[in-house]
Amino acid sequence: MDIPSDPVPKNFDAKNAPNLPEIEKQFAVRCIEQAETYWNLLGAIHPKNLKLTKYDDEIVSEFKEAFPDLYENKDGKLQQIDEQQMKSPEGKEAWRKYIAKFDKNIVDFNFGTLIRTNSAEDYTESNTMFITRIQFYAIEICRNRLGLNDKAHILAKKEWEQKKAKKGKQ
Repeated sequence: MDIPSDPVPKNFDAKNAPNLPEIEKQFAVRCIEQAETYWNLLGAIHPKNLKLTKYDDEIVSEFKEAFPDLYENKDGKLQQIDEQQMKSPEGKEAWRKYIAKFDKNIVDFNFGTLIRTNSAEDYTESNTMFITRIQFYAIEICRNRLGLNDKAHILAKKEWEQKKAKKGKQ
């Protein structure tokens, strides 16, 4: 799941870079591809057996320290992510500190990706938010270990089996 990207040119100035529609489209396509890949993984492998990176234990350990309520799924906070809280000034600062810990060992740790806000449901427009890859890893590794992706596993597996059956009929 740790997919490297092309390196950013040394002379690239992110603050003054224009928003080019073609780049935005490519970025959106990549995010969707990653979401589809993860959904397929959830269908193919039971979440408790899914390893997303070679740093899963370190990611979870740091997550537990930085976000104990999320880690413990207190009040369902990990199952149903509160986007407003996560993107509040306090939430952003806490996440910024967490994210910075992985800049050396996680490929594309700060690249954007999509996550399901409710772990029991599929990726949909109303159940998706944009976060960094390391946030995705932290949340999804914990969800997998706590059994919060078990319903998603059943849904994804059912979809996969239906697609397989459909291909068999053709």
